[in-house]
Amino acid sequence: MSLYTVIGAGGFIGGRVRQRLDEAGAEVFAPARGDRDLFTRDLGRVVYCAGLTGDYREKPFEAVEAHVGLLARVLEQASFERLVYLSSTRLYDSLAGGVGREDAALPLDPNQTHHVYELSKALGENLALNQSDGRGAVARLSYVFDWADGAAGFLSEWLIRARASRSLLLNSSPSHARDYIHLDDVAGALRAMLDQGDAGLVNVASGRTLTNGEVAEVFRRRGWTVAFTKEGQAVAPSAGVDVGRLARLGAPARDVPGLIDSYLAALA
Repeated sequence: MSLYTVIGAGGFIGGRVRQRLDEAGAEVFAPARGDRDLFTRDLGRVVYCAGLTGDYREKPFEAVEAHVGLLARVLEQASFERLVYLSSTRLYDSLAGGVGREDAALPLDPNQTHHVYELSKALGENLALNQSDGRGAVARLSYVFDWADGAAGFLSEWLIRARASRSLLLNSSPSHARDYIHLDDVAGALRAMLDQGDAGLVNVASGRTLTNGEVAEVFRRRGWTVAFTKEGQAVAPSAGVDVGRLARLGAPARDVPGLIDSYLAALA
């Protein structure tokens, strides 16, 4: 079986990728931050999960180092068979609606402070695809969720809170919408991208945009009471995500409302 390296294995996504590889009996190298072995040994098939998401505004230089700096050194100096770089479908937010496809041109503005995330991810994508001698691929992840303790993200926190209370008040609007994908589906998609090769740029998403209101209805049908602090607040629709390439890899995401319903049924 091939060797796998998970860069960023201490994080939300990298930790699950490592866990699933361990369970499959794969040989896994999970270097700690600053581990020089990253550049002195063969890495095999690499999942590059290093990055900052929630606090990139407070740590812009650390975000750029994680999204671009370390990646550039790995591509230039390390020995590896293949590499999948984790990016984000947030790059489609600048499209102002429509459907995010992998071949779409992205209008990013360097004058916008908050675009440091998108700009650094876009540069990381460019390096992975064009400076890897054909060995690099990019996974643009939509909003990842899980219900394990400590899972990151709005939907994850919502699901975790449901274990403790049947009455939930959420600091958001019912019209706020996102394309969600379960963490295990992400891990499966990344493994498929690594093992099949020549994946290129792939949206790793469910392909269905769900509003908070639609998710709340799943909860209500199972007996939960759900309210929002921003009832009536309109939110601009986010871009949908095309998942045709992911389907062709044979790793489509599962139905998110169905997953949530099954989770809630087990809590009842």
